[in-house]
Amino acid sequence: MHPALSVIVFTTASGAGCGLLLLSGLLAMAGVFADDPTFGAVAVAIGVALLGGGLMSSAAHLGRPERMFRALTQWRSSWLSREGVVALATFVPAGVLFLACVFGWGPGVVAISGAVLAVLAAATTLCTAMIYASLKPIRQWRSRLVLPGYLILALMTGSLLLLTLARAFGHRSPGYEAVALAAIVGALVVKLLYWKHIDTAAPTTDLGTATGLGQFGRVRLLDPPHTEENFVMREMGYQIARRHAYKLRQIAVVTAFAAPVLLTLVGGVVPAALAVIAAGFGVLVERWLFFAEATHTSVIYYGRPG
Repeated sequence: MHPALSVIVFTTASGAGCGLLLLSGLLAMAGVFADDPTFGAVAVAIGVALLGGGLMSSAAHLGRPERMFRALTQWRSSWLSREGVVALATFVPAGVLFLACVFGWGPGVVAISGAVLAVLAAATTLCTAMIYASLKPIRQWRSRLVLPGYLILALMTGSLLLLTLARAFGHRSPGYEAVALAAIVGALVVKLLYWKHIDTAAPTTDLGTATGLGQFGRVRLLDPPHTEENFVMREMGYQIARRHAYKLRQIAVVTAFAAPVLLTLVGGVVPAALAVIAAGFGVLVERWLFFAEATHTSVIYYGRPG
């Protein structure tokens, strides 16, 4: 699949924002924001900004961005529509929690809005992952690892943001570091398993099964469907050389996982902020690969495995 920059930025930014909002909701339930409302207000504001910025970026991928709200009406059948509805709903408890922190509305309001926020933030990320995991024509995205991969990467980037804020506000609890490190390790394991799966999984269809003629013998193309590149080949048939994919995977592992671990262990606000930057860049590379390494079954009509 052709990697679209707007979608790559959207999934990276919204994932980090949802991860931060989810963790913020849990902290609000635990009473941390009631004790330090400024910390809570800043964390929620950054999470909302990332989620909102990601949604605006995704609108650029639409053919008619001015009609983006029409997509929200298809929530019964479309994961994309469900994602938009749930994402917009997430802003409601986020706004309540932010105002509760700013105006000191009491621990009850903070805890309840935090609980709702945590659920909706997780649900938004789930809907984002299901947009791709539900597409049967793309075998790499039909993996059971796509959904946990999106969730754990969101938690990883969100926890690194939260760790940076916690250190900036003087919160020295080792729990912030423990959550960030556990999320990084978990994300690395899921990503390595996913890469192994797409490298070893056999194509799910070929010309024989697609045309129904396989029962009569081997099916092959007599002539190519087109004499020059068309939309299908540009968008669905995008290819990346194996050696380039391997190098980009190494870059993703170093920047998204290895560097943040080392920087988290160093301690201090600046190393934590650098860990956020490194992880953000690494996830951008990972998301680019997520699209570039995906193959649509339509390419089998052009002589390539689906």
